[in-house]
Amino acid sequence: MDINTLGVQNMNSSYVPLSSSMPAAMNLRPEEDSVFSTMLKRAQNAQESRLETVYASPASKKPPIDKTDKLYEACLELETFLIKNLLKSMRSTVQKTNLVDTGFAGEMYEDMLYDEYAKQYARNANLGFAELAYRDLTGQR
Repeated sequence: MDINTLGVQNMNSSYVPLSSSMPAAMNLRPEEDSVFSTMLKRAQNAQESRLETVYASPASKKPPIDKTDKLYEACLELETFLIKNLLKSMRSTVQKTNLVDTGFAGEMYEDMLYDEYAKQYARNANLGFAELAYRDLTGQR
């Protein structure tokens, strides 16, 4: 079986420089351009109206969370615990070097550092575990 019969042509025999063929293919006639612009605007308006419908639905309006509530603080501690375990498991995959001696004090410092990282992530990253647990425990879900 010949390669040319499969539809593959020799690149050198049918070479057409892009600079000569590109502008002709890229130019649209004015009526085609206006039709495309109209279609694009319709699609954009339809997408915006769908988004407004989704965000305006009553199911998406949940009561606000009281972040001073003790239950929310407990849920935030749960999120901190989950994040700390995630960080600890990620840390265990990194190989240790002998550049810094990590005895008992070094390991304790590193553990305390990751505790603080987990607290900051839980408060600032908006992962949503605490909100989800709070809404589930208060029956708002």
